[in-house]
Amino acid sequence: MGIESLLADITATLGRPPAEPWPAIVAATPRAAFLPDLVWVRDDNGGYQPLDRASEPEAWAAVVHSDEPLVTRFTILGDARVPLSSASAPSTVVRLLEAAQLTSGSRVLEIGTGTGFNTALLCARCASGSVVSLDNVAELSVLARRSLRAIGHRPTVVTADGTEGWPDLAPYSHILATCSVRYVPIRWLEQTEPGGRIITPWDSAWVCYGTLALTKQADGSAVGRFGAHGSYMLISTQRVVAALDDVRTLGRAADLSTTRLSPWAVAGDDLDAQFHLGLSVRGVWHSWDTSGEHAPVRLWIAGTDEDSWAYVDWDGNQAETFATGQFGPRRLWDEIAGAHAWWSAAGRPDAGRYGMTITSDGRHTAWLDAPTTTVPLVGTPAPTPRPQTGRGR
Repeated sequence: MGIESLLADITATLGRPPAEPWPAIVAATPRAAFLPDLVWVRDDNGGYQPLDRASEPEAWAAVVHSDEPLVTRFTILGDARVPLSSASAPSTVVRLLEAAQLTSGSRVLEIGTGTGFNTALLCARCASGSVVSLDNVAELSVLARRSLRAIGHRPTVVTADGTEGWPDLAPYSHILATCSVRYVPIRWLEQTEPGGRIITPWDSAWVCYGTLALTKQADGSAVGRFGAHGSYMLISTQRVVAALDDVRTLGRAADLSTTRLSPWAVAGDDLDAQFHLGLSVRGVWHSWDTSGEHAPVRLWIAGTDEDSWAYVDWDGNQAETFATGQFGPRRLWDEIAGAHAWWSAAGRPDAGRYGMTITSDGRHTAWLDAPTTTVPLVGTPAPTPRPQTGRGR
């Protein structure tokens, strides 16, 4: 148990050794130095269980030196207790850093200091004086700064709104987000030098999946492609509460029909399908209901504006036809089914075939394979999250 086992775990997850120079940098950066004595790990019921270093030192050390995400702090969002800060799985951290294509001379703005572990890796790669890190929680900034100094790093750590960037030390060659976004803030474009890169995990109301790597153009725009992986907590300024109960109270006077498209085809294990739906059908989230109140399994679909909703039911027997109901000005199931049909006709592309162009005034256009093939959009872009727990950073 130790750094050798951690590097072995990272290699196993990636299916290859980390790209140079990250193995040596990870080996020289103690993850334990950035973690509190009390952390939370996933349990078997979709929740979290605490792990205290004082009472379970061996178990604590084992999970710290494994490729596991660890929650370090919670907050209350609506009526839900959700993670506020976490230490991402080290393989997730490495993937993000590899995508950034950093050099020893890079000048980096990190959005989301969190525990400071990722910041330490940046400092080891680029030198402390070239790294600026922002977090909007003052206590996290203080703790991260203390941990960084304890191992010899002195980056600029600031408590600030990450969507505004940090213009005082701009421009940057790289802006690296350790939280996901539903749109790239305009300040990030403004504070990146021409030819510089913006790397950010991606989120939509439908699914949190993918990482966007943009290059700043001479005219102030940015163009880049998505990659697979990258499940991070949504940046706090793009979060709102959307309660499933709000949808259920609207559950009346639905237009009834049937569909042959399985709900699992659009909200199951196929993350590439979900990624496309999130890009194409804007401002729509989903939630599985297995309570049996309405059907053995129901997929709820709702607009973040709460004016429209839909459902798809599985009756426990029929596997080819599913009952549907739709309510409101948007026919949400029709939108989802149409977007899925477009994706299927395009050859069921994976996330890596998609890209994004962002103009200098912040307009986002998603495309497939090349900017000339734009992804058809339904609905109005809405920077609001689905009602599910946050993810690590």
